[in-house]
Amino acid sequence: MPPSDTTAVSPATPPLPEGSSPTLDARTSTGLKRFAESHDLQTLLILSLLMAFSSMSTDIYLPALPAMADALHAGTGAMEFTISGYLIGFSLGQFFWGPLSDRVGRRGPIAVGMVLYIIGSIGCAVSHGVEAMIVWRAVQAVGACASVTLARAIVRDLYVGTRAAQMMSTLMIVTALAPMLGPSVGGLIIAVAQWRAIFWMLAVVGLLTLAALYTLPETLAVERRLREPLWRAFATYGWLLRQRRLLGYAGVGGCLYGGIFAYVAGTPFAYITYHHVLPQHYGLLFALGSVGIMTMNLVNVRLVVRLGSDRLLRAGAFGACATGLVAAVAARTGWGGLVGLVLPLCLFVACIGLIAANSITGALNLFPGVSGSVSAVIGASQFGAGIFGSALVGVFADGTPWPLGALMALFGTGSMLCAVFLVPRAQASAGAALPA
Repeated sequence: MPPSDTTAVSPATPPLPEGSSPTLDARTSTGLKRFAESHDLQTLLILSLLMAFSSMSTDIYLPALPAMADALHAGTGAMEFTISGYLIGFSLGQFFWGPLSDRVGRRGPIAVGMVLYIIGSIGCAVSHGVEAMIVWRAVQAVGACASVTLARAIVRDLYVGTRAAQMMSTLMIVTALAPMLGPSVGGLIIAVAQWRAIFWMLAVVGLLTLAALYTLPETLAVERRLREPLWRAFATYGWLLRQRRLLGYAGVGGCLYGGIFAYVAGTPFAYITYHHVLPQHYGLLFALGSVGIMTMNLVNVRLVVRLGSDRLLRAGAFGACATGLVAAVAARTGWGGLVGLVLPLCLFVACIGLIAANSITGALNLFPGVSGSVSAVIGASQFGAGIFGSALVGVFADGTPWPLGALMALFGTGSMLCAVFLVPRAQASAGAALPA
Protein backbone atom coordinates (compact mmCIF):
# COMPACT_ATOMS: atom_id res chain seq x y z
CA MET A 1 0.00 0.00 0.00
CA PRO A 2 1.32 3.47 -0.82
CA PRO A 3 1.67 5.91 2.04
CA SER A 4 -1.21 8.17 2.86
CA ASP A 5 0.28 11.21 1.13
CA THR A 6 -0.17 9.59 -2.30
CA THR A 7 -3.84 8.83 -1.94
CA ALA A 8 -5.82 10.55 -4.68
CA VAL A 9 -8.08 13.04 -2.97
CA SER A 10 -11.44 13.55 -4.63
CA PRO A 11 -13.17 16.49 -3.03
CA ALA A 12 -16.72 17.41 -3.71
CA THR A 13 -17.16 18.45 -7.32
CA PRO A 14 -19.87 20.47 -9.02
CA PRO A 15 -23.14 18.61 -9.61
CA LEU A 16 -23.80 17.14 -13.01
CA PRO A 17 -25.11 19.70 -15.49
CA GLU A 18 -28.83 19.88 -15.98
CA GLY A 19 -30.11 17.23 -18.37
CA SER A 20 -27.28 14.75 -17.83
CA SER A 21 -27.41 11.46 -16.01
CA PRO A 22 -24.89 9.58 -13.85
CA THR A 23 -25.43 6.45 -15.96
CA LEU A 24 -24.63 8.24 -19.21
CA ASP A 25 -21.62 9.93 -17.64
CA ALA A 26 -20.30 6.60 -16.32
CA ARG A 27 -20.81 4.96 -19.72
CA THR A 28 -18.89 7.76 -21.45
CA SER A 29 -16.04 7.55 -18.92
CA THR A 30 -15.84 3.78 -19.37
CA GLY A 31 -15.55 4.24 -23.13
CA LEU A 32 -12.71 6.73 -22.72
CA LYS A 33 -10.86 4.45 -20.33
CA ARG A 34 -11.20 1.59 -22.81
CA PHE A 35 -9.78 3.83 -25.51
CA ALA A 36 -6.86 4.78 -23.26
CA GLU A 37 -6.13 1.13 -22.50
CA SER A 38 -6.38 -0.05 -26.13
CA HIS A 39 -4.56 2.95 -27.65
CA ASP A 40 -1.90 3.47 -24.98
CA LEU A 41 0.96 4.02 -27.42
CA GLN A 42 -1.05 6.33 -29.70
CA THR A 43 -2.28 8.38 -26.74
CA LEU A 44 1.25 8.55 -25.32
CA LEU A 45 2.76 9.76 -28.59
CA ILE A 46 0.14 12.46 -29.20
CA LEU A 47 0.24 13.73 -25.62
CA SER A 48 4.05 13.72 -25.73
CA LEU A 49 3.99 15.82 -28.89
CA LEU A 50 1.55 18.27 -27.31
CA MET A 51 3.61 18.59 -24.14
CA ALA A 52 6.87 18.94 -26.07
CA PHE A 53 5.87 22.31 -27.51
CA SER A 54 7.06 24.17 -24.43
CA SER A 55 10.62 22.88 -24.34
CA MET A 56 10.89 22.53 -28.12
CA SER A 57 10.03 26.19 -28.69
CA THR A 58 12.48 27.45 -26.07
CA ASP A 59 15.41 25.06 -26.58
CA ILE A 60 15.77 24.64 -30.33
CA TYR A 61 16.86 28.22 -30.98
CA LEU A 62 19.26 28.55 -28.03
CA PRO A 63 22.43 27.87 -30.09
CA ALA A 64 21.29 30.61 -32.48
CA LEU A 65 20.96 33.33 -29.81
CA PRO A 66 24.42 34.85 -30.35
CA ALA A 67 23.88 34.86 -34.14
CA MET A 68 20.41 36.36 -33.69
CA ALA A 69 21.86 39.08 -31.47
CA ASP A 70 24.27 40.05 -34.25
CA ALA A 71 21.61 39.95 -36.97
CA LEU A 72 19.06 41.94 -34.96
CA HIS A 73 21.68 44.35 -33.55
CA ALA A 74 20.72 43.49 -29.98
CA GLY A 75 22.70 42.91 -26.80
CA THR A 76 22.87 39.77 -24.69
CA GLY A 77 20.26 40.95 -22.20
CA ALA A 78 17.83 41.97 -24.97
CA MET A 79 17.99 38.54 -26.62
CA GLU A 80 17.35 36.82 -23.30
CA PHE A 81 14.12 38.85 -23.12
CA THR A 82 12.87 36.89 -26.14
CA ILE A 83 12.69 33.96 -23.73
CA SER A 84 10.96 36.12 -21.11
CA GLY A 85 8.42 37.30 -23.70
CA TYR A 86 7.66 33.70 -24.55
CA LEU A 87 7.19 32.84 -20.89
CA ILE A 88 4.85 35.81 -20.31
CA GLY A 89 2.59 34.67 -23.13
CA PHE A 90 2.79 31.06 -21.98
CA SER A 91 1.99 31.89 -18.37
CA LEU A 92 -0.94 34.25 -18.99
CA GLY A 93 -2.43 32.18 -21.79
CA GLN A 94 -3.01 29.21 -19.51
CA PHE A 95 -5.50 31.17 -17.40
CA PHE A 96 -7.68 31.46 -20.51
CA TRP A 97 -7.34 27.96 -21.96
CA GLY A 98 -7.93 26.12 -18.66
CA PRO A 99 -11.50 27.23 -17.84
CA LEU A 100 -12.40 27.41 -21.54
CA SER A 101 -11.54 23.72 -21.93
CA ASP A 102 -13.55 22.81 -18.81
CA ARG A 103 -16.55 24.37 -20.57
CA VAL A 104 -16.18 23.42 -24.27
CA GLY A 105 -13.81 20.42 -24.24
CA ARG A 106 -10.12 19.87 -24.92
CA ARG A 107 -9.66 19.43 -28.67
CA GLY A 108 -11.17 22.69 -29.91
CA PRO A 109 -9.03 24.99 -27.73
CA ILE A 110 -5.90 22.98 -28.59
CA ALA A 111 -6.64 23.38 -32.31
CA VAL A 112 -7.10 27.16 -31.97
CA GLY A 113 -3.88 27.32 -29.97
CA MET A 114 -2.01 25.46 -32.70
CA VAL A 115 -3.15 28.02 -35.28
CA LEU A 116 -1.84 30.84 -33.06
CA TYR A 117 1.42 28.95 -32.62
CA ILE A 118 1.89 28.64 -36.37
CA ILE A 119 1.19 32.36 -36.86
CA GLY A 120 3.64 33.29 -34.10
CA SER A 121 6.36 31.04 -35.54
CA ILE A 122 6.00 32.65 -38.97
CA GLY A 123 6.12 36.10 -37.33
CA CYS A 124 9.41 35.18 -35.62
CA ALA A 125 10.85 33.94 -38.91
CA VAL A 126 10.24 37.28 -40.65
CA SER A 127 11.16 39.59 -37.74
CA HIS A 128 13.82 42.24 -38.35
CA GLY A 129 14.10 43.70 -34.85
CA VAL A 130 14.33 42.33 -31.34
CA GLU A 131 11.12 44.13 -30.28
CA ALA A 132 9.10 42.40 -33.01
CA MET A 133 10.75 39.10 -32.11
CA ILE A 134 9.65 39.44 -28.47
CA VAL A 135 6.04 40.19 -29.52
CA TRP A 136 5.82 37.25 -31.92
CA ARG A 137 7.40 34.95 -29.33
CA ALA A 138 4.58 35.93 -26.96
CA VAL A 139 1.97 35.09 -29.64
CA GLN A 140 3.72 31.79 -30.27
CA ALA A 141 3.62 31.04 -26.56
CA VAL A 142 -0.09 31.80 -26.11
CA GLY A 143 -0.79 29.19 -28.75
CA ALA A 144 1.70 26.63 -27.45
CA CYS A 145 0.43 26.79 -23.87
CA ALA A 146 -2.99 25.48 -24.97
CA SER A 147 -1.46 22.15 -25.99
CA VAL A 148 0.71 21.80 -22.88
CA THR A 149 -1.97 22.87 -20.38
CA LEU A 150 -4.70 20.72 -21.85
CA ALA A 151 -2.47 17.69 -22.40
CA ARG A 152 -2.11 17.57 -18.60
CA ALA A 153 -5.89 17.85 -18.24
CA ILE A 154 -6.34 15.01 -20.76
CA VAL A 155 -4.13 12.80 -18.58
CA ARG A 156 -6.48 13.51 -15.66
CA ASP A 157 -9.49 12.79 -17.90
CA LEU A 158 -8.15 9.34 -18.75
CA TYR A 159 -6.18 8.25 -15.66
CA VAL A 160 -6.43 8.58 -11.88
CA GLY A 161 -4.26 8.17 -8.76
CA THR A 162 -0.80 6.67 -9.03
CA ARG A 163 -1.58 5.53 -12.59
CA ALA A 164 -1.90 9.22 -13.51
CA ALA A 165 1.47 9.93 -11.84
CA GLN A 166 3.07 7.04 -13.73
CA MET A 167 1.60 8.21 -17.03
CA MET A 168 2.76 11.78 -16.38
CA SER A 169 6.27 10.54 -15.59
CA THR A 170 6.28 8.46 -18.77
CA LEU A 171 5.27 11.56 -20.72
CA MET A 172 8.08 13.48 -19.08
CA ILE A 173 10.55 10.79 -20.20
CA VAL A 174 9.37 11.03 -23.80
CA THR A 175 9.15 14.82 -23.85
CA ALA A 176 12.65 15.05 -22.36
CA LEU A 177 13.84 14.12 -25.83
CA ALA A 178 12.76 17.60 -27.02
CA PRO A 179 15.28 19.54 -24.89
CA MET A 180 17.84 16.81 -25.53
CA LEU A 181 17.51 17.00 -29.30
CA GLY A 182 16.33 20.60 -29.67
CA PRO A 183 19.64 22.48 -29.23
CA SER A 184 21.46 19.89 -31.34
CA VAL A 185 18.90 20.25 -34.14
CA GLY A 186 19.10 24.03 -33.83
CA GLY A 187 22.89 23.91 -34.01
CA LEU A 188 22.75 21.77 -37.16
CA ILE A 189 20.23 24.12 -38.78
CA ILE A 190 22.34 27.24 -38.24
CA ALA A 191 25.37 25.33 -39.53
CA VAL A 192 23.70 24.95 -42.95
CA ALA A 193 21.12 27.77 -43.01
CA GLN A 194 20.19 31.05 -41.34
CA TRP A 195 18.60 31.13 -37.90
CA ARG A 196 15.22 32.04 -39.48
CA ALA A 197 14.95 28.47 -40.79
CA ILE A 198 14.47 27.31 -37.19
CA PHE A 199 11.17 29.18 -36.88
CA TRP A 200 9.95 28.05 -40.32
CA MET A 201 10.54 24.49 -39.15
CA LEU A 202 8.52 25.13 -35.96
CA ALA A 203 5.61 26.36 -38.10
CA VAL A 204 5.70 23.09 -40.07
CA VAL A 205 5.76 21.06 -36.83
CA GLY A 206 2.69 23.00 -35.69
CA LEU A 207 0.82 22.03 -38.86
CA LEU A 208 1.71 18.35 -38.43
CA THR A 209 0.60 18.40 -34.79
CA LEU A 210 -2.71 20.00 -35.76
CA ALA A 211 -3.32 17.08 -38.13
CA ALA A 212 -2.32 14.47 -35.51
CA LEU A 213 -4.66 16.01 -32.93
CA TYR A 214 -7.74 14.74 -34.73
CA THR A 215 -6.76 11.11 -34.26
CA LEU A 216 -7.36 11.61 -30.52
CA PRO A 217 -10.99 11.61 -29.32
CA GLU A 218 -12.47 14.37 -27.20
CA THR A 219 -11.69 13.28 -23.63
CA LEU A 220 -14.04 15.63 -21.77
CA ALA A 221 -17.52 14.30 -22.42
CA VAL A 222 -20.40 16.78 -22.74
CA GLU A 223 -21.92 15.38 -19.55
CA ARG A 224 -18.83 16.38 -17.56
CA ARG A 225 -18.43 19.92 -18.85
CA LEU A 226 -19.18 22.97 -16.76
CA ARG A 227 -22.35 24.77 -17.88
CA GLU A 228 -21.93 27.94 -15.84
CA PRO A 229 -21.02 31.24 -17.57
CA LEU A 230 -17.37 31.49 -18.49
CA TRP A 231 -16.79 34.47 -16.19
CA ARG A 232 -17.83 32.33 -13.22
CA ALA A 233 -15.38 29.65 -14.30
CA PHE A 234 -12.63 32.29 -14.24
CA ALA A 235 -13.77 33.28 -10.73
CA THR A 236 -12.84 29.76 -9.60
CA TYR A 237 -9.19 30.85 -9.76
CA GLY A 238 -9.68 33.10 -6.75
CA TRP A 239 -10.92 30.17 -4.70
CA LEU A 240 -8.20 27.80 -5.94
CA LEU A 241 -5.49 30.29 -5.00
CA ARG A 242 -6.65 30.15 -1.38
CA GLN A 243 -6.04 26.39 -1.10
CA ARG A 244 -2.79 26.03 0.78
CA ARG A 245 -1.80 22.56 -0.40
CA LEU A 246 -2.41 23.54 -4.02
CA LEU A 247 -0.14 26.53 -3.46
CA GLY A 248 2.45 24.14 -2.06
CA TYR A 249 2.46 22.01 -5.20
CA ALA A 250 2.51 25.15 -7.35
CA GLY A 251 5.37 26.65 -5.31
CA VAL A 252 7.60 23.57 -5.46
CA GLY A 253 7.23 23.25 -9.22
CA GLY A 254 7.23 26.99 -9.83
CA CYS A 255 10.49 27.64 -8.01
CA LEU A 256 12.13 24.73 -9.80
CA TYR A 257 11.06 26.09 -13.18
CA GLY A 258 12.34 29.53 -12.23
CA GLY A 259 15.78 27.97 -11.97
CA ILE A 260 15.25 25.89 -15.11
CA PHE A 261 14.51 28.92 -17.26
CA ALA A 262 17.40 30.83 -15.73
CA TYR A 263 19.45 27.85 -16.93
CA VAL A 264 17.83 27.98 -20.39
CA ALA A 265 18.47 31.72 -20.79
CA GLY A 266 21.91 31.81 -19.18
CA THR A 267 23.76 28.74 -20.42
CA PRO A 268 24.14 29.79 -24.10
CA PHE A 269 26.25 32.75 -23.02
CA ALA A 270 27.86 30.97 -20.04
CA TYR A 271 28.94 28.03 -22.21
CA ILE A 272 29.43 29.56 -25.68
CA THR A 273 30.60 33.09 -24.84
CA TYR A 274 32.37 32.65 -21.48
CA HIS A 275 33.74 29.09 -21.81
CA HIS A 276 34.12 29.22 -25.64
CA VAL A 277 32.07 26.10 -26.36
CA LEU A 278 31.17 25.71 -30.05
CA PRO A 279 27.45 26.19 -30.83
CA GLN A 280 27.33 22.68 -32.29
CA HIS A 281 28.71 21.26 -29.03
CA TYR A 282 26.39 23.31 -26.83
CA GLY A 283 23.56 20.91 -27.67
CA LEU A 284 25.57 18.00 -26.29
CA LEU A 285 26.08 19.74 -22.95
CA PHE A 286 22.42 20.73 -22.84
CA ALA A 287 21.44 17.12 -23.57
CA LEU A 288 23.11 15.96 -20.35
CA GLY A 289 20.35 17.64 -18.37
CA SER A 290 17.74 15.85 -20.46
CA VAL A 291 19.41 12.51 -19.76
CA GLY A 292 19.12 13.33 -16.06
CA ILE A 293 15.42 14.18 -16.47
CA MET A 294 14.73 10.87 -18.20
CA THR A 295 16.66 8.94 -15.56
CA MET A 296 14.84 10.58 -12.64
CA ASN A 297 11.48 10.06 -14.32
CA LEU A 298 12.26 6.35 -14.66
CA VAL A 299 13.11 6.30 -10.95
CA ASN A 300 9.83 8.07 -10.22
CA VAL A 301 7.79 5.57 -12.26
CA ARG A 302 9.35 2.69 -10.33
CA LEU A 303 9.10 4.19 -6.84
CA VAL A 304 5.95 6.33 -6.80
CA VAL A 305 3.63 3.50 -5.73
CA ARG A 306 5.99 2.29 -3.01
CA LEU A 307 7.23 5.59 -1.56
CA GLY A 308 4.46 8.03 -2.45
CA SER A 309 4.42 11.02 -4.76
CA ASP A 310 4.75 13.65 -2.00
CA ARG A 311 7.81 11.96 -0.52
CA LEU A 312 9.53 11.85 -3.91
CA LEU A 313 8.48 15.45 -4.50
CA ARG A 314 10.26 16.54 -1.33
CA ALA A 315 13.36 14.51 -2.25
CA GLY A 316 13.51 16.33 -5.57
CA ALA A 317 13.14 19.72 -3.87
CA PHE A 318 16.02 19.00 -1.48
CA GLY A 319 18.13 17.86 -4.43
CA ALA A 320 17.40 21.10 -6.31
CA CYS A 321 18.41 23.16 -3.28
CA ALA A 322 21.70 21.30 -2.80
CA THR A 323 22.75 21.32 -6.46
CA GLY A 324 21.74 24.98 -6.85
CA LEU A 325 24.04 25.97 -4.00
CA VAL A 326 26.93 23.99 -5.50
CA ALA A 327 26.33 25.66 -8.89
CA ALA A 328 26.46 29.09 -7.24
CA VAL A 329 29.81 28.30 -5.59
CA ALA A 330 31.25 26.96 -8.85
CA ALA A 331 30.03 29.99 -10.83
CA ARG A 332 31.45 32.44 -8.29
CA THR A 333 34.85 30.84 -7.76
CA GLY A 334 35.44 29.18 -11.12
CA TRP A 335 36.05 25.92 -9.28
CA GLY A 336 36.32 23.02 -11.72
CA GLY A 337 36.11 25.21 -14.81
CA LEU A 338 33.48 24.19 -17.35
CA VAL A 339 32.97 20.74 -15.80
CA GLY A 340 32.52 22.22 -12.33
CA LEU A 341 29.70 24.38 -13.67
CA VAL A 342 28.01 21.87 -15.99
CA LEU A 343 27.76 19.04 -13.45
CA PRO A 344 25.66 20.77 -10.73
CA LEU A 345 23.55 22.54 -13.36
CA CYS A 346 22.66 19.23 -15.01
CA LEU A 347 21.87 17.64 -11.64
CA PHE A 348 19.59 20.58 -10.83
CA VAL A 349 17.75 20.08 -14.12
CA ALA A 350 17.43 16.34 -13.42
CA CYS A 351 15.30 17.14 -10.35
CA ILE A 352 12.43 17.85 -12.77
CA GLY A 353 12.03 14.07 -12.93
CA LEU A 354 11.00 13.92 -9.27
CA ILE A 355 9.14 17.23 -9.04
CA ALA A 356 7.19 17.94 -12.24
CA ALA A 357 5.00 14.84 -12.52
CA ASN A 358 4.35 14.59 -8.77
CA SER A 359 3.47 18.26 -8.32
CA ILE A 360 1.11 18.22 -11.32
CA THR A 361 -0.72 15.00 -10.42
CA GLY A 362 -0.85 15.93 -6.75
CA ALA A 363 -2.61 19.18 -7.64
CA LEU A 364 -4.94 17.59 -10.20
CA ASN A 365 -6.01 14.91 -7.73
CA LEU A 366 -7.13 17.60 -5.29
CA PHE A 367 -9.88 19.04 -7.53
CA PRO A 368 -10.65 16.75 -10.51
CA GLY A 369 -13.88 18.61 -11.31
CA VAL A 370 -11.93 21.63 -12.59
CA SER A 371 -8.77 19.93 -13.83
CA GLY A 372 -8.35 22.41 -16.69
CA SER A 373 -8.27 25.34 -14.28
CA VAL A 374 -5.99 23.52 -11.81
CA SER A 375 -3.63 22.63 -14.66
CA ALA A 376 -3.59 26.31 -15.64
CA VAL A 377 -2.69 27.36 -12.08
CA ILE A 378 0.18 24.87 -11.94
CA GLY A 379 1.42 25.76 -15.41
CA ALA A 380 1.16 29.49 -14.80
CA SER A 381 3.16 29.15 -11.58
CA GLN A 382 5.89 27.27 -13.43
CA PHE A 383 6.18 29.62 -16.35
CA GLY A 384 5.46 32.73 -14.28
CA ALA A 385 8.49 31.89 -12.17
CA GLY A 386 10.31 31.16 -15.42
CA ILE A 387 9.64 34.76 -16.48
CA PHE A 388 11.53 36.04 -13.47
CA GLY A 389 14.30 33.46 -13.83
CA SER A 390 15.03 34.23 -17.47
CA ALA A 391 14.55 37.99 -17.06
CA LEU A 392 16.80 38.24 -14.00
CA VAL A 393 19.61 36.46 -15.86
CA GLY A 394 19.37 39.23 -18.45
CA VAL A 395 19.08 42.04 -15.91
CA PHE A 396 22.10 40.95 -13.89
CA ALA A 397 24.21 39.72 -16.83
CA ASP A 398 27.84 40.67 -16.20
CA GLY A 399 29.67 38.46 -18.69
CA THR A 400 30.27 35.69 -16.13
CA PRO A 401 28.18 32.65 -15.02
CA TRP A 402 27.73 34.12 -11.51
CA PRO A 403 24.19 35.55 -11.99
CA LEU A 404 23.09 32.18 -13.37
CA GLY A 405 24.55 30.23 -10.44
CA ALA A 406 23.11 32.62 -7.84
CA LEU A 407 19.61 32.36 -9.31
CA MET A 408 19.78 28.55 -9.42
CA ALA A 409 20.62 28.55 -5.71
CA LEU A 410 17.81 31.01 -4.93
CA PHE A 411 15.12 29.09 -6.79
CA GLY A 412 16.30 25.71 -5.51
CA THR A 413 16.07 26.94 -1.93
CA GLY A 414 12.56 28.29 -2.60
CA SER A 415 11.44 24.92 -3.96
CA MET A 416 12.71 23.17 -0.85
CA LEU A 417 10.99 25.62 1.50
CA CYS A 418 7.63 25.18 -0.29
CA ALA A 419 7.94 21.40 -0.07
CA VAL A 420 8.73 21.49 3.65
CA PHE A 421 6.28 24.13 4.87
CA LEU A 422 3.29 23.90 2.51
CA VAL A 423 2.76 20.42 1.10
CA PRO A 424 2.97 18.30 4.31
CA ARG A 425 1.08 20.72 6.56
CA ALA A 426 -1.85 21.50 4.30
CA GLN A 427 -3.81 18.25 4.40
CA ALA A 428 -6.92 20.01 5.63
CA SER A 429 -7.39 21.95 2.40
CA ALA A 430 -7.44 18.75 0.36
CA GLY A 431 -10.93 17.89 1.45
CA ALA A 432 -12.41 21.26 0.66
CA ALA A 433 -15.39 21.41 -1.64
CA LEU A 434 -15.58 23.58 -4.70
CA PRO A 435 -17.53 26.81 -4.19
CA ALA A 436 -21.14 26.80 -5.26
